Amino acid sequence: MNSISITPPARDRIRQFLAQTPGAAGVRFGVKRTGCSGFAYVVDLAESVQDGDRALDVDGIPLIVDAKSLPMVEGTVIDFRRQGLNAAFVFHNPNATGECGCGESFTVG
Repeated sequence: MNSISITPPARDRIRQFLAQTPGAAGVRFGVKRTGCSGFAYVVDLAESVQDGDRALDVDGIPLIVDAKSLPMVEGTVIDFRRQGLNAAFVFHNPNATGECGCGESFTVG
């Protein structure tokens, strides 16, 4: 399995979220069906680890990925970028074969 990696800016932002919610089990990273291309990324605080989840330690960040999402996000680099007033997580996924024009969803081959 290729590992998921987190850039320093994304790591700092995730640590801020985790510090604000001390009871969280970690950060859930995965995909859901949506958008014009098929899938969108999900990044949220995880209250617990569910059956079928894979709990990863990525540079000290507890990252929880569900079994269905794992093949689609293996090898992804999670980044966090600020542009003007906007700030968002950015994903560099080697499994994505296409993205929609707005950048909100992607397809896998």
